[in-house]
Amino acid sequence: MPQTDIARPPRHIVDGFSGIGTAIIASMMRSEFNILRHVAVGLHTLTPGRHAVGTAVTLQFLPRREDVVSGTQEEAIERRSALWASIMTVGEGDILVVDARGHMQTGVAGEMLMTGIHARGGRGLVADGCIRDYAPAREIGLPIFARGATPANAGFFELYPWDYNVPVGCGNILIMPGDIVVADDDGVIVIPPSIAEELLALCQNKTESEVFEKLMISRTGNVAKYHPLSQEGRREYEAWVAAGRPMDPSWQPPKV
Repeated sequence: MPQTDIARPPRHIVDGFSGIGTAIIASMMRSEFNILRHVAVGLHTLTPGRHAVGTAVTLQFLPRREDVVSGTQEEAIERRSALWASIMTVGEGDILVVDARGHMQTGVAGEMLMTGIHARGGRGLVADGCIRDYAPAREIGLPIFARGATPANAGFFELYPWDYNVPVGCGNILIMPGDIVVADDDGVIVIPPSIAEELLALCQNKTESEVFEKLMISRTGNVAKYHPLSQEGRREYEAWVAAGRPMDPSWQPPKV
């Protein structure tokens, strides 16, 4: 049965990932928590440059069987399905995550439904399937990550929107209602709430150190020293932090 009341992580923890790229998050989850299956496979951005961070509301499609779901009066049936129910569950700060089984003839949402997600405060749509109305969808303001676009709607072919706010497989990874989802031009990542606070601190530190790494590599080209930081590079980084993180090209690390 769907969960109508999702246990959402604290908003300040979720929002903390807004300035952090998925590449850094992926590195930290792998190296510090040994969580390897966290990156959705086959999904890409349909709205380049838009970063999505939010709490997962899930929608599950299953194969259609004619004796269970009639093929007639399609839209009327969909209105009574989990598709509409899942969208009406989306609240401020949520991302709708759709398990459409990688099906390329399933348009999980079109312009009107995506407008509804955006209007309800949703921060993104992540779909292991396709969307409809691709051109106007890009203008809604909703970050969209999917396998592609199709003219077909959600139930014309082989699948039916069966359940919502249940565990789903999206892009070959498990996503639970209430998980934190982060998506950008590199891809889509799921973060278990149980590690989110510790992971956020690690990612913030890594993001800061990479500012220094890039600064010094751009000046010296010395990748071996600065990425990852060698012992000498680490001492220089600590001196840079102590000096107030100067970006002035005239700043030089102290002689050791």
